Amino acid sequence: MRILESTRSDYRIDDVGAVLTGIAPDGGLFADPELEKRSVPVNEAAGKDSYETAARILREMLPGFDDPEKLVRDAYDGKFSCGEVITPLKQIREDLYILELFHGPTSAFKDVALSLLPHLMAQARQKKEQEKEIVILTATSGDTGKAALEGFRDVPGIRIMVFYPAEGVSEVQRKQMVSQQGGNVRVCAVRGNFDDCQSAVKKAFGELREPALSENVILSSANSINIGRLVPQIFYYYSAYAQLLEMGRIRIGDRVDFVVPTGNFGDILAGYYAKKIGLPVGKLICASNANRILTDFFSSAVYDLHRPFYLTSSPSMDILISSNLERLLYHVSGNDHDMVSQAMKELSEKKEYRISGEMMKRIREDFGAYSADEAETEEMIRLVYRDHGYLMDPHTAVGWSAAQKYEKGREGRNPVVVLSTASPYKFIPAEMRALGIAPSGDPFADMRKLKQVTGAEIPKNLLDLETATERFSDVIDKDEITGYVRRYIGQRSGK
Repeated sequence: MRILESTRSDYRIDDVGAVLTGIAPDGGLFADPELEKRSVPVNEAAGKDSYETAARILREMLPGFDDPEKLVRDAYDGKFSCGEVITPLKQIREDLYILELFHGPTSAFKDVALSLLPHLMAQARQKKEQEKEIVILTATSGDTGKAALEGFRDVPGIRIMVFYPAEGVSEVQRKQMVSQQGGNVRVCAVRGNFDDCQSAVKKAFGELREPALSENVILSSANSINIGRLVPQIFYYYSAYAQLLEMGRIRIGDRVDFVVPTGNFGDILAGYYAKKIGLPVGKLICASNANRILTDFFSSAVYDLHRPFYLTSSPSMDILISSNLERLLYHVSGNDHDMVSQAMKELSEKKEYRISGEMMKRIREDFGAYSADEAETEEMIRLVYRDHGYLMDPHTAVGWSAAQKYEKGREGRNPVVVLSTASPYKFIPAEMRALGIAPSGDPFADMRKLKQVTGAEIPKNLLDLETATERFSDVIDKDEITGYVRRYIGQRSGK
């Protein structure tokens, strides 16, 4: 077992319990207080397939779970359209690559973690001899919701509720969620943005944790606030490195820079964890859209919510409260949970916090940050398709823009890998606008038109949505989430 600690107090729990409960009672996130002692040497990934490497990382980071090889195999076999290299690397030009993370069952990077998390949670429930039902509460900015719903569909002993911003996801993302099959799923739209959803879900956790237990229910999460969701995202950083080795582009020990389109800070934090446990990562470049709060934070050391919120063509990044940044603060402060707790209190009460110059110096040793507005995002989609014949989604385009800016000022010539987080077919209007194709207004007719023009294959799971029946139509205010969850908890017990 591995003992983890809350980012906000000295509350401790083993890794199996952390996956089961998702979030600490004090509202903090679970983190490894001895992260520096963990090690997965890069030579252990050389020549290994994705499954072997994933199992090795799982064994190191969450050793309380039995038979990681079987967990990984059960999670991924037959679910990804590209075989055992579930996140293939594509060279676009010299020393600039794209890591495609969208070949899973919902065409988004969240599939890598959310195919495994249900297996982790089911084993955790068994190991704790837990007869209570688990109810998963998840806020989504678009892709997490569908990936979590699909991953937990009809898993015994677990129900899942997903909340998404009513006006903050693409039409394809919305259709993916509201047509989800399964007897244990519930989907609800919220009037407001993702931050409203996320804050209200965290509030529901706090207010309903004890009442839920009286109903024989444990509340948990499938967001990257759950350490069991975060750890699997380390896998594909190692996979990218192994593929570069196979291509002969690097030798063991050479550094690689990663550019990560970032909203809730989970995907890029996994890259930080990869670096800490042994992967030769150079810089981690945080790429933000017009909601550039992280770019400004890395520049100023002030996290400031006093700013407008923008709905963009990259909705999974339309976030102002990046939850996983809390874990980074915990680590770079020397596990100072009092400092983290105070910062989170200031963020809640004053809508901003400042970190010390020493902490920011440590952060800048590993991270850089750039942003792209809507015009830049559209231009990147157009130029990369024109110059390289590669069609990328808006989130990846934000990352590509950041990579261009990073390249202009960097020292050395490490290979640069841009993480591609979703299929372009999930964001049809943005793709057609960028390529100058007149839309019809029908997303599925437009998918076929885009394929006709570009030749890029449409994922079958997205095409199948055209005839899928919408099952969920609830729309509520953010202040209604706690009551909505309370009623859902009580339904199974007949109340």
